[in-house]
This record gives sequence, C-alpha cells and structure tokens, in this order.
Amino acid sequence: MTDPLLSLVSVGLLSIFCQFLAYKIRLPAILPLLITGIIVGPVFGMLDADALFGDLLFPIVSLSVAIILFEGSLTLKFSDIAGHGNMVRNLCSIGVLVTWVVAAVAAHYSLALSWQLSALFGALVTVTGPTVIVPMIRTVRPKTNIANILRWEGIVIDPIGALLAVLVYEYIVASQDTALLHTLIAFGKTVGIGTVLGVGSGYLLGLALRKKLIPHYLQNTAVLTLILGVFAISNHVAHESGLLAVTITGMVLANMKDVDVEDILEFKETLSVLLISGLFIILASRLNLNSVFDVGAGVMIVLAAIMFIARPLSVLASSIGTGLNWRELALISWIAPRGIVAAAVSALFSLKLEQIGYEGAGAVVPIVFIVIIATVVIQSLSAKYVAQFLGVRSPPPNGFLIFGGSKFSRLLASELVQHDIPVCIADTNWDAVKASRMMEIPSYFGNPISDHAARTLDMGTFGTVLVMSPYKQLNPMIAYHFEYTVGKDRVWGLTNNEQTARPSHQVGTQYAKTLTLFDEGVTYGYLASAVSHGAKVKTTGLSDEFTFEDYVKTYKDRAIPLIALDNNNRTHAFLNGRELSPKSGWKVIGLVIPDSEAV
Repeated sequence: MTDPLLSLVSVGLLSIFCQFLAYKIRLPAILPLLITGIIVGPVFGMLDADALFGDLLFPIVSLSVAIILFEGSLTLKFSDIAGHGNMVRNLCSIGVLVTWVVAAVAAHYSLALSWQLSALFGALVTVTGPTVIVPMIRTVRPKTNIANILRWEGIVIDPIGALLAVLVYEYIVASQDTALLHTLIAFGKTVGIGTVLGVGSGYLLGLALRKKLIPHYLQNTAVLTLILGVFAISNHVAHESGLLAVTITGMVLANMKDVDVEDILEFKETLSVLLISGLFIILASRLNLNSVFDVGAGVMIVLAAIMFIARPLSVLASSIGTGLNWRELALISWIAPRGIVAAAVSALFSLKLEQIGYEGAGAVVPIVFIVIIATVVIQSLSAKYVAQFLGVRSPPPNGFLIFGGSKFSRLLASELVQHDIPVCIADTNWDAVKASRMMEIPSYFGNPISDHAARTLDMGTFGTVLVMSPYKQLNPMIAYHFEYTVGKDRVWGLTNNEQTARPSHQVGTQYAKTLTLFDEGVTYGYLASAVSHGAKVKTTGLSDEFTFEDYVKTYKDRAIPLIALDNNNRTHAFLNGRELSPKSGWKVIGLVIPDSEAV
C-alpha cells in the first residue's frame, strides 16, 4: 500500500478483526495478530512498516512498549503474590532464573549466538502473560488452585521478565566499551537513574492521586502523559533507562496505600489492547522470512529445551514446600505459552541493537517469534487433553455469576452457598457488594465484563450467568458478553415486561430470548416487592412421597421455583417456556411468600 492513510487504517481494521477472531475461537489474540502481520508483510508485501513510519518507527515502538510495561507493572501488587502462595512467588523469582539460564545456554550452543545475545534471548522468553494464559485457562478448565497459579504467574511475571530483559540489554550496551570499569559505571548509572526516577515519580504521582490534586476527568490523560515524560527524561539522563523507570513507577503506584489505580488501569488496558494489536501486526510485517528459515534446525533444540527442560525444572524448583502433587505440577509445567511482552520487547531491543551496529542482533526476533508461535499453538491445542489425562481438569462449571446485588440476589446466593454451589455476586454499587460481603457471599465490586474482572474472576467455576440488576442499559452488554464466554444457553435474565410496550421501549430480539429467568412476570420489581413483604428463599427436598407436583399443589401461587439441584448436585435454572421436571431426590430452591402476604 502506498497511501499512508490507507495503510494506517488497514492496520487498525486488521487488528480489530484479529481480536474478534481470537475472541470467537477462544485462542490468544497474539496468534492471529502475528499470522496476519506475516501475511500482509513478508508474504504479500502489502505493508512496509519502515517505509510507512520511517524514523518514527523506533520512537513509536519504544513508547508503545513503555505503556505496555507500565500497565503490566500496575498489576504487580506484593500482597497478590503472597496471597496466592509460595508457588507464584517462586515461579516469578527462582523459576525466572532457571528459565533464563537454560534458555540462554541452549541458544548459545544450538544457535551459535554470543553469550550476550543468548542472555537477552533467555530473559525475553521467561514471560508468559495474562493475554495468552487467560484464554487457555478458560478452555482447559484446570483445577482452581492450578488456574490461580497460572493466572497470577502470567500477571506478575510480565514486568519482572521485561525488567530482566532491560537489565541484560543495558549490560550489553554498556559492555560495548572495552573498559570494564566504564562498562560497570554505565550499567550502574542506567540502573540507578531508572530506579531513582521510577521510585520518585511513582511516589509523587501516587501522592497527587491520593490528595486528588488531579481532577478525575484528567487522571487517565495526565498519568499517561507523565509516564511518557518519565520515560523520555530517564532515557535522556541515562541511555535506555526509561523502560526500567516506567516499570518501577507502576510498581510503586500499585503498592501505595490509599491510591486507587483501577480507573487508570482500566484505561491503560484499553490503550494497551489497541497498541498491542497494531504493534504486533507492524512488528510481524517486518519479519524477514529468509532470516526465519536461516535460523536452522537448532531452534527446535532451543524450543525443546524451553518446553521440556526449562519449564519443568523451574516448576519443580518452585514447588518445594507448596504441597502440590505431581499431576498438578505436570500441568503447570505444560502450560507456559510466551506472550505479547516477549515479542514487543524483543523487537524493540533488536531495533536498538541494530541501530548501534551490534553483530547478530537481527537473529533474536525471528527466534523469539518462533518460540511464541510454537508454544501458543502446541499448548493451546493440547493442554485440554493433557489436563484430562492427568485428572486435574475441573468438571463442567456448576456455579452462578449473579449480576445485581439486590436483597433477593443475596438471599438466593446465600442459599446456594449452603449447598456448596460456587457463586459470586457482581455489582457496580458498593452498598450492594458490602451487604453481600457481610453475609460472607463471594462478590466482585465493579463491571464483570471489564479487563480487571477477566483477570480476577475465576469463570472456570461459573457455568451460568444470571442477570438480575436494575441497570437496563448495562444488562444487555453483560448478557452479550457472557453469551460468548460461557455459551448462549447459559446466560439468563429477568423479564422487563416491555416487549409488549411501545416500540421505543422494546429490546433486541436476541437479547429478549435471554429474558426468561424463573417465570413469566417475574421482574426485578416483583422480586424486590416480594422480599420486602417477607418472602424467603427456601430449599425443599423431593421424594417419592412428596413429588414436584405435590410441591406445586402445596404452595400454589405462593412459591416461585428458582433453581433445582439434581442427585449429583448439578444446578438447573427454572426458565419460562422450558419445562423442567425435578425428580425424587432432587432439591428445589424457591422463593416462598408467607400465607398472609400478597405481593
């Protein structure tokens, strides 16, 4: 494409298409993004990133990686590491070192890379990342403890692995000078300036946010601008210390008391998705297929060393004292696809090393991309069967994610908890969430379709989503999102009785099909009124002597069946228009209205 405007728009359209495709097929987005970049770049020559951006390519990649690393470091809370056990902490420390050493040694002897470039390659492939781990966990459905370990490893290891790569790169650049003392001074200056500026800017920015010195509507824009300023100033003072500075800034902000970074994090996540999508197509389009083929068969040895030596050794070394059995460790060892940070940082450092004329620097990117594609493809396609073979795959999800924390929702959730049914109430209203937590009901404060929810909610345990909130504008969005996440037949909402109202109040046909929860006429207002008049959520056991027909006759119009539990404790929601006939031995959870009350 010769028209720059058309090229830029095409990159944006292709990136959105790739994200949507990954969402539909439930694979990490990095895979279609990389393949698309290769197709439009070296295969058909439709996109020439160097001609399109010219001298701006390097600054654009640098700033994009800085934002991605800052966003990743904002999730690095030390309390989260401790809260998920020694295994996560060990994987992100001991495990990183083991992977680094094994990958570096394999690259040096199998691909004849210098020790410096081998060390850089080893640091780059230590990271996994939530963007590749989370879709895989949803498909594999490992046991909860395994899912938590893998999810939090992906979150925590991104900035740590990137930080290690930054330090290795700084050492390589500093060692260009033959004087050892000068090398150590330059390296120390880079690390020192990056650390001091990172800690200082993070603390000052945290104070500004805590004291609300920045208006709320300017917070996201101000933080983004200031972070880019820290990156540029740090690089100006000490060569290439900016990535270290922004990573530490994010870590400081994430761990400061009384500093709310959720809004900033959500904004940065949205921006990161945009940057990552476009960046990957652009970077992949710069790949030289000849250089990929020139890598040789040695890359297969490196790949095998990473997958079958480095990962199992790092998991084994990290598992000491954790109490995990060999089956759980085996699955953790198998699931470690490399992600977006590895590709972005490798491309950035390769560009920088090529600019200073470092010999062999161009070989790093194709090797990293081969590792990324191979691990994503192999592990995405096989992990489900490996988990099933090892016997560590969770059964089909049986729990409920309830959107809407009304009193009725809390009563229903509390009853489900009594029967050991996984449940979580999500609401954007703090009072509703606080009331749920006071009843010891698992809850999520915020929008359940946000990126933050995707990282923290364990959707592997929730097979059904019940939309029972009064938020008419948000309810359809929740329903549409989870129809693709858990399935169309697993998302149900309360009717709003507006399909027969005037046309301006009617909802979409597809969304209307989900509004069949419980029974005809059971709206949010009806349930709220019933509960306010003393209605209770009650469980009734069925038997040969007391059948479901007897249940209906006994309560007549005073009971609304809600959920049925079969003999295996599997859940079945009552839906308007769908017949459900509970059998002997089943339990029926219903809303029972007192005799003397009328709603």
